[in-house]
Amino acid sequence: MGFDPASTGSVNPQTPSREESNHRELPRSSRRARVLVVDDEPQVRSMIGSALERSGFEVELAISGRQALRLLESGVNFDLVLTDIVMQDVNGLALLERVHAQQPDLPVVMVTAVHDIGVAIDSMRRGAYDYLLKPFEREHLINTVHRALDHRQVMQESQNYQQSLEQMVRARTEMLHHAMEDLEHSYDVTLEALGDALDLKDSETEGHSKRVTAYTIALARAMGIPPEEIKVIARGAFLHDIGKMAIPDEILRKPGSLTSEEQELMREHCARGYSMLRKIPFLAEAAEIVFSHQEHFDGSGYPKGLRGQEIPIGARIFAVADTLDAITSDRPYRKAHSFDAAREEILRCSGSQFDPGVVEIFLKIPNELWQELRSEISGQNRRYSTFDIPPPEA
Repeated sequence: MGFDPASTGSVNPQTPSREESNHRELPRSSRRARVLVVDDEPQVRSMIGSALERSGFEVELAISGRQALRLLESGVNFDLVLTDIVMQDVNGLALLERVHAQQPDLPVVMVTAVHDIGVAIDSMRRGAYDYLLKPFEREHLINTVHRALDHRQVMQESQNYQQSLEQMVRARTEMLHHAMEDLEHSYDVTLEALGDALDLKDSETEGHSKRVTAYTIALARAMGIPPEEIKVIARGAFLHDIGKMAIPDEILRKPGSLTSEEQELMREHCARGYSMLRKIPFLAEAAEIVFSHQEHFDGSGYPKGLRGQEIPIGARIFAVADTLDAITSDRPYRKAHSFDAAREEILRCSGSQFDPGVVEIFLKIPNELWQELRSEISGQNRRYSTFDIPPPEA
């Protein structure tokens, strides 16, 4: 490895040399950059080190590839490695591979003789930033070092920008997630208020919407329905009778039996509820449950006479929960029956009114769970949140 001696020249104190001009133009961030020079020829190593120091760099000299590795692994931070390729102890290519593996952002410039040009090009394929051919002028050396350091700085700034951008995206995503959760919560609070208003309109079924929603959630969880889908089902269950808001009070509150014409009008509450909800994006799926909650598994229900798997799973689950609450609640014309009586009736209607698969899961759930849910909803000490779905048990 060697310099072109003609490039050393004398320095006129009145007229700065090109080397001094380069030093003055060196960016502040690179002016004291630390360069590791690796060469097993003392004279060449010394001349390169002196040239770099006069150009404003901090220089560390290594007499072999092995010593260079010790310096790199000792924790000393370098901004550039300048290494000869042909050395007796750990050649430049081996050193390049170690540097590239351990510090991929650390640029390496290879130095080689003309007859080793193929090796130099191969080193760039392996990750070297550039190479210098012997003999070279000091100006060529300094310019190459500047370019390598500028490249390192650009890469670091790009990485910092990318990391900053990723952090910003994560922060904004988290903010959006929380905002959506808050928005969803406000929607559900509004729905609860709407359900309370319906209970006031239809006093016969006061608290029915919350109870049947709680039963539906419990049954859906027992069936292994995913939490996000349970939320949709819960909203459909809670709003299943929302269409009754459009039914005249004289029919809705009629104490006696309804005429056939009044029954037909009452049956319209499914379609009316569906029409109310389907245009609201976050309730579009729940609207399907509202529309089909009076369908029967054997096709004898309304409004479409759907059967079996044609009925949404949420509506099939709701049908069991709805009947459970209807049987175990007081009515003007009768007192509430026991949960055992409700189980017997639901089992009797399995395959006709109810999905046998849903009934099978329902029968495995002890009555104590339904009683506890009912007490919790009607109790004064704890407020039951209709849409609060705890995580599944392990």
